[in-house]
Amino acid sequence: QVQLVESGGGSVLAGGSLRLSCEASRSNLSDYAVGWFRQTPGKDREFVAVISRIGLSRHYADSVKGRFSISRDNAKNTAFLQMNSLKPEDTAIYYCAAGSYNFRAQNYDYWGPGTQVTVSS
Repeated sequence: QVQLVESGGGSVLAGGSLRLSCEASRSNLSDYAVGWFRQTPGKDREFVAVISRIGLSRHYADSVKGRFSISRDNAKNTAFLQMNSLKPEDTAIYYCAAGSYNFRAQNYDYWGPGTQVTVSS
């Protein structure tokens, strides 16, 4: 089984940037597509972005398209989410997940504990 842990969260002003990392252990991250999701209190976990195993395919939620960029470095067993032009609406706990390439949280098998991102205006 793969274990995941996120890092890089924090507090920024609107318009700022953060780079989240998702580091895998116990297994090769290259065996999995990696998705990023976010969640705020009272809301369902929301799809943000996904990248295929080798990184040839990427997809983004409309709400972050053009601002966020997903990438991975399989040699380092790590995936990334570069977040630019952040908005207060981006405030959430961000989770990375490993599994098959899809947009639904329920279809991912493995999850990190999450990292808080707070964007203030």
